[in-house]
Amino acid sequence: MPRTRKLGRTTAQRTAMLRAMVTFLLENGKIETTVTRAKDVSSMAEKMITIAKDNSLANKRLVMKFVTKETVTKKLFDEIAPKYKDRNGGYTRITKIGPRRGDAAEMAIIELV
Repeated sequence: MPRTRKLGRTTAQRTAMLRAMVTFLLENGKIETTVTRAKDVSSMAEKMITIAKDNSLANKRLVMKFVTKETVTKKLFDEIAPKYKDRNGGYTRITKIGPRRGDAAEMAIIELV
C-alpha cells in the first residue's frame, strides 16, 4: 500500500491545499512550490487530465468535485485535455530550482508539458 505524504497538515487541510494548487496549475500552466508538494500536485493534476480526456457529463462532475473553479474545469475539457489526447500520461514536468532562502527547503517548478 503506497504511503501518503502528510505534508504536516490534517487531512482536510491537505486536501484543500492540493485542490487549490491543482486548480492554480491548470489555470496558469506553471507554479513554484516545494518538491514534495510538487510531486503530490503532479499526481492529482495528471489524474484530472486523464479523466478530462473523455468528455462526458459523469467525468465533468468528477473533475468539478476536485477543481475549485468552474472556468478551470471548462478550460481543462476544452483546451488542456484535447492537447494530450495522443499522450498516455506524463503531462507535467517537475524542475528543481534549488533551496529556498528562508528555510532551505528544496524548491521546484511544476508545469504542464
